[in-house]
Amino acid sequence: MSRRLMVVAGLCLAAVPLVAQQQPPQGAPPAPPAPRAAAPIDLTGYWVSIVNEDWRWRMVTPPKGDYSSVPLNADGRKVADGWTPEMDGRCEAYGAAAVMRMPTRVHITWQDDNTLKVETDAGTQTRMLRFTTDPPPAQRSLQGFSVAAWEMAGGRGAGFPGGPGGGGGGGGRGGPPPPAGGRGGPRFGSLRVVTTNLTEGWLRKNGVPYSENATVTEYFDRFKSTNGDEWFMVTTLVNDPKYLQQEFITSSHFKKEADGAKWKPSACRTT
Repeated sequence: MSRRLMVVAGLCLAAVPLVAQQQPPQGAPPAPPAPRAAAPIDLTGYWVSIVNEDWRWRMVTPPKGDYSSVPLNADGRKVADGWTPEMDGRCEAYGAAAVMRMPTRVHITWQDDNTLKVETDAGTQTRMLRFTTDPPPAQRSLQGFSVAAWEMAGGRGAGFPGGPGGGGGGGGRGGPPPPAGGRGGPRFGSLRVVTTNLTEGWLRKNGVPYSENATVTEYFDRFKSTNGDEWFMVTTLVNDPKYLQQEFITSSHFKKEADGAKWKPSACRTT
C-alpha cells in the first residue's frame, strides 16, 4: 500500500469514533399509557348490586340503635342513637363510604382518559375516580376526593408513589379478574381507590355515622362466573379515628347488565 493510501486509511479509522459521537442521541422513552389505555380490567357498563349478605341492613332501613357488627366507639354510638325514622332517606346514607353497599344500579364510564365516572341510581350520586397525584380541593363533599390507581398483579400500582402499599395487591379479592389484552400480552389486576375530604355521612340508613376524618379505601375486582356472567366485587375499608374503634370492612357484588333499560334514578333527601 502506498504511503498516501495508508495515511487516508488512518484518517478514516480515526474519524470513526468522531462520527459515532456525532450521532443524535436516542429519543426519550415513550410516555406511559393513560390510565384508560392501561386498564387491566374493564369496569364500564351498567351493573346491578346483588344483595347476598346483610339483607336486614341493606334492603330495609334498620331500626334505631341497630349498629350490630359496626365497630363504633362510645361517641359513634351516641350519634347513631340520635337518629330518628323521620331522617330516613337523607343523603348522608349515600356518601362514598356506603353508597356501593346500597341496593343500587351503577353506571360506570370514562369521563376522560384519567377519570372513571361512577353513577348510582340509588340516591342519584356521582363519583369521580381520578388517576392523579393532585391534592384534594379545599371544599369537602359527600363523595369526597377519590384517587384511583391500577394494581397490576405482580407489579406496582399506577398512580400511588411507591406502588400499592397495603391491601394485598391486585387480583386477590373475590377471584381472578379476566385478562385484558394489550401490548406485551394479557394483563391482570384490580382498581384501588382512596377517598378522603369527606363530609360526615352514615354507614347505614339508620344513621350509623362516619366522620369527615374518615378514609375510605376500595378495591374493585372483576371476574366471570362459571355460567359466563360478568361480575365485579368492591371491597370497602373504612377507617375513622373519630367514630370507629377499628377498620370496618365490607364486600359488595355487582352483576353486569346488558344495557340501561332498568336504570331508574331515585334522589335522596337533603333535609
